[in-house]
Amino acid sequence: QVQLVESGGGLVQAGGSLRLSCAGAGGTFTERNVAWFRRPPGQEREFVAGINWSGVSTRYEDSLKDRFTISRDNAKNTVSLQMNGLKPEDTAVYYCAVGPQIIVPIVVSAASYPIWGQGTQVTVSS
Repeated sequence: QVQLVESGGGLVQAGGSLRLSCAGAGGTFTERNVAWFRRPPGQEREFVAGINWSGVSTRYEDSLKDRFTISRDNAKNTVSLQMNGLKPEDTAVYYCAVGPQIIVPIVVSAASYPIWGQGTQVTVSS
């Protein structure tokens, strides 16, 4: 089973940018939807963005779509999340998640993603 490794998190000032990366190890997720979720301090996990297996279709949480961009490179077995104009409320642990091995729409429910990474911390200072 593929394992996911997130990277790219860190501390950034408000207005700055970060690019998160999710890499597959021990397998491939090139035929699966991939999504990013986040868990802000003391809050529930929430959907951030998703991309279908081919990269043609994307979906975003409405409040983030103007600042965040999800993309994938199936040749490298990676998915990225470009985050611009970061705000303190974007502070969270960000998780990469892979969907099932069937062609399905991009969904926002965490329960629909069977494989998860360990997460990477993003902290935005004011």
